[in-house]
Amino acid sequence: MRQLKLSKAFTLIEPGPVVLVTTHDGKKDNIMTISWTMVMDFTPVFAITTGEWNYSFAALRENRECVIAIPTVELLDKVVGIGTCTGADTDKFSTFGLTPVQAGLVRAPLIKECLANIECKVIDIVENHDIVVLEGVAAYIDTARKERRTVHAVGDGTFIVDGRKIDRRKMMASKLPSGV
Repeated sequence: MRQLKLSKAFTLIEPGPVVLVTTHDGKKDNIMTISWTMVMDFTPVFAITTGEWNYSFAALRENRECVIAIPTVELLDKVVGIGTCTGADTDKFSTFGLTPVQAGLVRAPLIKECLANIECKVIDIVENHDIVVLEGVAAYIDTARKERRTVHAVGDGTFIVDGRKIDRRKMMASKLPSGV
C-alpha cells in the first residue's frame, strides 16, 4: 500500500449523499449545499456540519428549522453551483431554476425538483465542532420520479453516483427496526 497524506484521509470516508438544505430567515428563502451529513440512529435524527461561513447558518441558528432536500444526479451542476455562491447576494431558487414548495411544519421550503424532502427542527448545535443536530418532523418522497441515483462528494471536487442496489434485508432482519 502507498501512504496517503493524512490531510486527505477524509476523502476515503466522506459521507453522503450530498443534500440541499433550505432555510427561511423571516424575509427570504435560501439554499445551501451540504456534503457532511450523518444519520444518528433509526429515528429521524440527523446531523449536518455547517457554521458561520454559510450565509444560511444565521437563519438556521435563529429560527431552528430547515428542510433537507435530497437531489438526484441530474441536479449535480445546480448543487455545485448552489454551493459555490452565497445567498447574501444570490436568489438561489431563481438563479438555479428550482421551485420552492410550501412545507407543512416549517417555514423553509421543500424543493420540488428533489427526490425527497425532510422538514426538520434544530434540536442541538455543537458549536465547537460546527455540528447541527436535526429532528425530522415530516418527510416526503417523489414516488413518480424515475431518476433516483444520488451523488456523494469525495471532498476533492469529484463525486460518486449511486449504483446497483444489493438486497441483504433478510440477512439483516434481526437488526432492522420494524417497518423499515
